[in-house]
Amino acid sequence: MADSYWLAEEAAPFARHELGDRVDVAIVGGGVTGCSCALALARAGKRVRVYEARAIASGASGRNGGFALRGGAPSYDRARADLGRERAQPLWELTERTLATIESLAGDAFRREGSLRLAAGEAERGELRAEYEALREDGFAAEWEDDLPPPLDRLFFGALRHPPDGSLQPARWVRRLAGHAARAGADLREHRRVESLEELDAERIVIATDGYTAGLLPELDAAVSPVRGQVIVTAPLGGRIYACPHYSRGGYDYWQQTPDARLVLGGRRDKAVDHEYSAEETITPLIQDELERLAEELIGEPPPIEHRWAGIFGATEDRYPLAGPCPGNDRIWVAAGYSGHGNVLGFACGELVARALLGEQPAELDLFDPARLL
Repeated sequence: MADSYWLAEEAAPFARHELGDRVDVAIVGGGVTGCSCALALARAGKRVRVYEARAIASGASGRNGGFALRGGAPSYDRARADLGRERAQPLWELTERTLATIESLAGDAFRREGSLRLAAGEAERGELRAEYEALREDGFAAEWEDDLPPPLDRLFFGALRHPPDGSLQPARWVRRLAGHAARAGADLREHRRVESLEELDAERIVIATDGYTAGLLPELDAAVSPVRGQVIVTAPLGGRIYACPHYSRGGYDYWQQTPDARLVLGGRRDKAVDHEYSAEETITPLIQDELERLAEELIGEPPPIEHRWAGIFGATEDRYPLAGPCPGNDRIWVAAGYSGHGNVLGFACGELVARALLGEQPAELDLFDPARLL
């Protein structure tokens, strides 16, 4: 039972390419970031190899809640305060474009359903209203909802709907993305753990491991903290109560339903926050009990649980990703630290790094300059 529902789906084999010893770019990490970067580079004719310690999508890319959200970990109004409007606006526009690209590549692994951010109290309601007003002021689609259907009406105090968002079967999506990269010529090396960057014979190296970075680059280990997220999945419930991804309490509670009406529910790590800053991919009784209690609130009765698992994501101090060359070493590039928003930002950062390696100068990459933290 302690396994990812997403990863239980059978994976199709990838096209195989043996590129020999030296490559143009070696990518460490076969998740959404590594596969996005590999696809862009391979399509441009570069010799690129991806190293994955387990199987493609086996890390956070196959162990998350399946949310595809625009923006970053901070809300839009918070991002305007942190970055200034002139930088926050392009960040949100980047993620909206990325959602469109994901939709074009993912097939039935992506559903454009919007998302609903719920206010668990009056304080959070005020925060949501501030984000709603900032989004509308800058021309982004956003909707405010006071009239919530049961059981949300008795649990929450209003909601902010983000129309561009969607939901994913994330393992299917990243495996499909890897398939695109392999067909373009990328050499995918699964079950090949990289213990040291000295092993890699490549002109450039991209570290795309998010929260699984330990040991490869000390300065990156210091800047990106591993965080454990735990998830449960119920048996099919007989009908869909929740038509899109929902999240509340600043993202500490989140859930969605699959097309066959299973409830996928995660979070509650604030109940043991110190223990959840961990690289251990294990479930814990405290968080699992909390998730079951939340599921009962949302369904009205204790649900049968069929899957439980944990995944590790990377968090930075300022909650914005790192993407670009390591300071003082332009051979080594990083793309990591999505702070729980890697499904969209991870794809975007992988592609931005690839474009920079191809000689472009994407303006959006300046938002994520590793030099600010490394």
